[in-house]
Amino acid sequence: MVNKYLMFFFLFHCFMGVSQTNPPKVGDSLHKDPFLNTVEQSLSIFYKSYGKGVNVDSVRAALNYLPSDLPIYSDEVYCERLNTMNEMSPFHLDCNPSTLSTIKYFLQKRRGFIKVVLGRSPLFFDMFESKLSSYGLPIELKYLSVIESGLRPTVKSRVGALGLWQFMYRTGLYFGLKENSYVDERMDPEKATDAACRYLKKLYGIYGDWNLALAAYNAGPGNVNKAIRRSGNKKTYWEVRPYLPQETRGYVPNFIAAAYLMTYHKEHNIFSEKLNIHNIETDTLCFKSSIHMGTISKVVDWSLEEIRALNPIYKSTYIPKADPPYCLTGPFDKISLVAGIEDSLMALEHSIYGTDEVQVKQILLKDSISGDTIKKTLNIYYHKVQTGDVLKSVASYYGVSSDQIMNWNGLKTSNIYIGQHLRIETEKKITAPKPKPKPVVNTATRKYYTVRSGDTFGHIAEKHKISQSRLKRLNPRVNINRISIGQKLRIR
Repeated sequence: MVNKYLMFFFLFHCFMGVSQTNPPKVGDSLHKDPFLNTVEQSLSIFYKSYGKGVNVDSVRAALNYLPSDLPIYSDEVYCERLNTMNEMSPFHLDCNPSTLSTIKYFLQKRRGFIKVVLGRSPLFFDMFESKLSSYGLPIELKYLSVIESGLRPTVKSRVGALGLWQFMYRTGLYFGLKENSYVDERMDPEKATDAACRYLKKLYGIYGDWNLALAAYNAGPGNVNKAIRRSGNKKTYWEVRPYLPQETRGYVPNFIAAAYLMTYHKEHNIFSEKLNIHNIETDTLCFKSSIHMGTISKVVDWSLEEIRALNPIYKSTYIPKADPPYCLTGPFDKISLVAGIEDSLMALEHSIYGTDEVQVKQILLKDSISGDTIKKTLNIYYHKVQTGDVLKSVASYYGVSSDQIMNWNGLKTSNIYIGQHLRIETEKKITAPKPKPKPVVNTATRKYYTVRSGDTFGHIAEKHKISQSRLKRLNPRVNINRISIGQKLRIR
């Protein structure tokens, strides 16, 4: 009876490791437990994106498993494995009814979730371990991101928590994660991981117990402090647990289950369905100027979908200019290609989108008299041709010749068209945008009539064979009932 009650309890309440998940789409199952929603969404997104998984028959054969086999072990085996993990960890990975129920639930009902996060882990776990090690933190904390986000950098909760480590906006700002119209650093895997390490280290410094630190990461230090007081100032998570918020009571069992299943997945015939690129196979390129991912995708055989997936920090496909510069992450071969044709990419970017950015180019010239080498700085502009522009006027504005502009842009004639972007190299520093040409009004086409004695508005319109409404539009400020002798009315 106790076991049935525990299973029922954990089905609905135990898996609260993430109180931050995306709202399910119409048709998705809606659980009371936010972590179960994260699990369901992870599976849904995976199956939609990849469909069939990789072939792992050879691995199963080596372990004498069939694809349909569900190995079952006694509680003693689970506890023995957890004890083995405990010997190598500062965590208290306790084997108790709560932990066992959580592990068994995943093995029976949510095996697919473990397969999915196993496939996502190569892109993140090495980086997690490196960051955790640099802060002197337990390596096992890498499993915290599994229960927080399912290893999805762009997952967002109903309350606004975002990223692999589910930072709220204010908490993210406190730990240096910035947001603007184009980027949100809570979705940057490295920056968010660094922030999570600092936060977790601070929490451990407060409680001196890793399980309590995890509870505080989920519920906030205020709720944990309140639970400690209600418990009679107990010092361990399991003693304080009954006094924690309901959704936090399952957080540590959740974490322990994730750590166990990610460690012993082979023994339970669980294998990755689809492997992400490994972190070691990626490289990074930083841009001095802004660029659209679509421009990169046009030139390099690299899908826009994959570019976005590997660069979740950007809210859209636009990489803005910044100091320090923003960067692009991708497979080593793709980044090498992009780096080799960066100038061509920028030229294409300017031709498609234009830019107000000013680049600088330095050239070496030899003085014809002294023979000395002189370094000259040129400012590079991309002028967008506007109505009324001609090549000669553009050249005059930038202090260059028409022939130079034609040479820089490969023009065979001096004809230019509205919207065209012209590369211009000049010593002149343009401090203000080029004024738009004013529309030229041909006053020769206008004709006026001088009001005479006896004229009325209607008489004047009839005399010049136009309607009164047309005459009124030509003279909007005239009171048609009060025209005076000598007044001029526009009639064309």
